[in-house]
Amino acid sequence: MRRREFLLASLGFGTACSRAARRPNILFVMTDDHAAGHLGCYGNKLVKTPNMDRLAREGTRFENAFVTNSLCAPSRATVLTGCYSHLHGIRGNSEMKGQVENINTALTTYPQALQAAGYRTGIVGKWHLSHDPVGFDSWRVLPGQGLYFDPEFIENGTKKKYSGYATDITTDFALEFLRAASDKPWCLVYQHKAPHRPFLPPPRFAHLYDDVEIPLPATFDDDYKTRRVAGEAEDMRFDVSIAGDYKDLPAGLDAAAKKRWLYQRFVKDYYGAIAAVDENLGKVLGYLDSNSLTDQTLIIYTSDNGFFVGDHGWYDKRFMYEPSLRVPLLVRAPGARRAQVTAAMAMNIDIAPTVLDYSGVAAPGTMQGRSLRPILEGTAPRDWRQSVYYSYYENSWQLAEKGLDARADPSFQFFTPHRIGPHRGVRTATHKLIHYYAEGDVWELFDLKADPNELRNLYGQAAAASVSSDLKRELDRLRRQYRDT
Repeated sequence: MRRREFLLASLGFGTACSRAARRPNILFVMTDDHAAGHLGCYGNKLVKTPNMDRLAREGTRFENAFVTNSLCAPSRATVLTGCYSHLHGIRGNSEMKGQVENINTALTTYPQALQAAGYRTGIVGKWHLSHDPVGFDSWRVLPGQGLYFDPEFIENGTKKKYSGYATDITTDFALEFLRAASDKPWCLVYQHKAPHRPFLPPPRFAHLYDDVEIPLPATFDDDYKTRRVAGEAEDMRFDVSIAGDYKDLPAGLDAAAKKRWLYQRFVKDYYGAIAAVDENLGKVLGYLDSNSLTDQTLIIYTSDNGFFVGDHGWYDKRFMYEPSLRVPLLVRAPGARRAQVTAAMAMNIDIAPTVLDYSGVAAPGTMQGRSLRPILEGTAPRDWRQSVYYSYYENSWQLAEKGLDARADPSFQFFTPHRIGPHRGVRTATHKLIHYYAEGDVWELFDLKADPNELRNLYGQAAAASVSSDLKRELDRLRRQYRDT
């Protein structure tokens, strides 16, 4: 350091160079459709996730991390902007008939803010938004859902095909970004296609679970009593919708045997795809270790939404039920606590403010989340949220055309493949209230302590009237707070 810079730094007036040196690097890791119950550190004894588990040991594991809208594209836009779907503009994966939804350009994403503050920014892997990435110095992303094997990537606007497995290729790109010479702090958004359907592991993990019998979820044979909307969502059932994915499905099985065969097969493939993600995460963490970067890097691991892995007899997400609403969230932050497990309620709107907080960059006033830094450092604010607000929008354009109770029309068909209409709700530590306002004013209320699997709808029962009333008021309060009116 030159003499003048040394003197300024010693007096507390750091130069741009010295300030940049103290700013952490950012590694944001996202998988697609990875349910929180399917990591070793979340209690799953079968799935192999040693590198994800390492982040839990060396950082904080959030027991209660939730999404605002359990769907791929809206969730990714929420992470980038720190806003709910009604503000950032991405309401569904295929929301607008013949139109394209783009992120509201009036909002600043966290990569844009970091780039403007002098960070070198890059994204590799899955993007899944209609417009090109913005705020990134370099980007190499899959078009749309992309392919697992021999995929095309779009590299700064140019398509190029690669041989191999998407998870491995995405990691090669991540390592190339990390190895590039630069004196700037960096932010790498490292996002995987896996374990999204079709659940295709690489050949090396295709038989990882051949000798394992996967236990059935407690709600595997859910009869949907007391939950009309759930009972009507037939194509969410994996035995109805994914049988065509498996050409080796034995003929002649009765319905129960077919369901169990498909469950074993798709979960083993799902776990194999997760094993490949974890293995590749280990390569990136190993690079940070070998280059003395680990303690200088904020590392966040999460998924774009939860997933029904046979829960309620389903696959996919969308509903506000726990397997869909809840996501894994592991954070290893410089100077933060290690091996911490917190029950504090986190949401995906909190990721952008957290990244900017650690980077010393002011969060735009448009962001609706809060920095998780105090929680990571062991001092949760007294006014931290005690409830979360959920709002799912897909298919809302059709309902606007035909009226909110469109399903009363026998000819009505949703544009999207799953029969799930817009709904919203509130979740506290003990209860959940869901309003299916497109279903003719249908409500569900669950006592999460007595009924954690959400099988018994208490709404309308006299004994639950007071709780229902309180939660309706909280739902209205949160709608006003988040300006979802």
